[in-house]
Amino acid sequence: MHDRIVPLILTLNEGPNLGRVLSKLTWAKSVVVFDSYSNDSTQAIANQYPNVSFCQRAFDVLANQWNAGLESAARRGEWVLALDADYVLSDELIDELGKLRPDADVAGYEAHFVYCVEGVPLKASLYPPHTVLFRTRLAHFVQDGHAQRLILKNVVHPLVHPIFHDDRKSWSRWYSNQQGYACLEAEKIKKWSWSALPVSGKVRRLPLVSVVISPVYLLFYKGLWRDGRRGLKYVWQRLVAEWLIQKSLWVKARR
Repeated sequence: MHDRIVPLILTLNEGPNLGRVLSKLTWAKSVVVFDSYSNDSTQAIANQYPNVSFCQRAFDVLANQWNAGLESAARRGEWVLALDADYVLSDELIDELGKLRPDADVAGYEAHFVYCVEGVPLKASLYPPHTVLFRTRLAHFVQDGHAQRLILKNVVHPLVHPIFHDDRKSWSRWYSNQQGYACLEAEKIKKWSWSALPVSGKVRRLPLVSVVISPVYLLFYKGLWRDGRRGLKYVWQRLVAEWLIQKSLWVKARR
């Protein structure tokens, strides 16, 4: 199956992460790095790998960027492995991908994630599973709050082995990204009806509830106190992210 898969990675100033991701994709005949005009070492890192095609497009929204990248990847293979630039494949998952023999009705495969802080895996996180491997002709993306949502026809199966979510960008870059994400997520929460919102959206619509609940849930229900300093760092990140969403909702409510 390896020779039928084209990994697709979206990038914008991903120098701190990209090398680790690409080092786990040397099995692929073709990898597409679809860039939003980075001004750091992203292109130089991509150019170090002979199986990588480096493409660029001006960014507007994530769904459009993914769809444009999907068009580029579709010219190179039947299956796309859609990866953020901080998704590092486990060795076990690489072997699993090579052994896949999908039936004709299988449209894609969903992966679960192990969240890392400073390169060390945590025991738990709030990061949900995603469909990452799919047939290009059956898929397209739509915008969903701060992120994109994959629309896929037919059957999706789970993958057994994980992907490591290992983002090593600076705190300032992380915080800047979260400010943008919070505005988009707040717009979605404000616009959607109560019944249409997922559970996380319903909780966030209640003033400050998510800010109070998220650290308690992560520390004690998910057991992140066992991860020491790194677990506390992740809890702090989620607390800040929830506070930024609440702040954005408050600003929008005053308009």
